[in-house]
Amino acid sequence: MPRPMSKADVATFYGRLAAANPEPRGELDYVNAYTLLVAVALSAQSTDVGVNRATAELFKAVDHPQAMLDLGEEGLKAHIKTIGLYNTKAKNVIALSQILVDEHGGEVPDDQAALERLPGVGRKTANVVRNIAFGAPTMAVDTHIFRIGNRTGLAPGKTVLAVELSLLKRTPAEFMQHAHHWLILHGRYLCKARKPECWRCPVADLCKHTEKSPTPP
Repeated sequence: MPRPMSKADVATFYGRLAAANPEPRGELDYVNAYTLLVAVALSAQSTDVGVNRATAELFKAVDHPQAMLDLGEEGLKAHIKTIGLYNTKAKNVIALSQILVDEHGGEVPDDQAALERLPGVGRKTANVVRNIAFGAPTMAVDTHIFRIGNRTGLAPGKTVLAVELSLLKRTPAEFMQHAHHWLILHGRYLCKARKPECWRCPVADLCKHTEKSPTPP
């Protein structure tokens, strides 16, 4: 595990990512907080592209929990059958929609604990929803962010939670709103798991990774 990046380098790291992409956004399509919640729940072990393809027609007809309940589990399955684990995901989406109707007036709550109690919604999903829908300063750590936190020295940690807590502590306040988007996109398109493209990385000189990829021929 590399040594942690210095406080000054962390600020420079984010500053460069911000300069390259001032207004980053997630790659899941949605129309409101509810459809965002559904999309993120569906994205587990699936690609954003695949989820967007499945929800394109779904979200034209369903944009609130009661409409999802009216559609029903079988109707939902017909839309999302191309997504992995669609049977379980459909069951969870119907169940969480019922809870939103029964306990939250059909609205998505800006409450971490309440979101995590919903079927199929874990800490990462709750963090994504609260950050994007409500502007909360959360850090949703996925495999990309876990890798970057450790590989670069930005926030080393042995567990997802350890990396999340470290990032929350080490990320300057002015970068918190977009931090997890910058890191996810950086991990998805540059700091890849098998072949990081270090030769075109804007923060390569700050990175503590000792086996940087050479410039391709």
